[in-house]
Amino acid sequence: MMLFTEVRGLPVVPSAAGAGPLGTVVSLTVDVTSGSVSGVRFRVGHLHREKVLAWDAVVTIGPSAVRVRSTGGTEPVVTHHDLLGRRVLTEAGTAQGTVLDAAFDTATGRVLAVFTTRGEVSPGRLLGLGDHALVVRAA
Repeated sequence: MMLFTEVRGLPVVPSAAGAGPLGTVVSLTVDVTSGSVSGVRFRVGHLHREKVLAWDAVVTIGPSAVRVRSTGGTEPVVTHHDLLGRRVLTEAGTAQGTVLDAAFDTATGRVLAVFTTRGEVSPGRLLGLGDHALVVRAA
């Protein structure tokens, strides 16, 4: 298990020995429908261009780096809504705090819990993530 905040800022490195870092993790992309991490967003080069690498390309995530198979399959940067710092609302629009962090399984990418200013939200309650908020089922 690891927290999203622990992954932010880690170097993204290829699994091949001797290769240097490819970039630095900016955030993790979440598919709330499946309740899993779907990609790793990272910054590349001096111009800080962002790229997204599908979760399938991740070999390991540890305290010192994110090791990936290849960056040949990077996807163009699409609209992304960062989970961290997002408002939390029920489907009825009732405020449920703000997302502070999220825990996930580093082997599978499965989101284990979302930690908010009002407590823990189980991944089974996640309904959607958009421009305005993370939408959850009422407890």
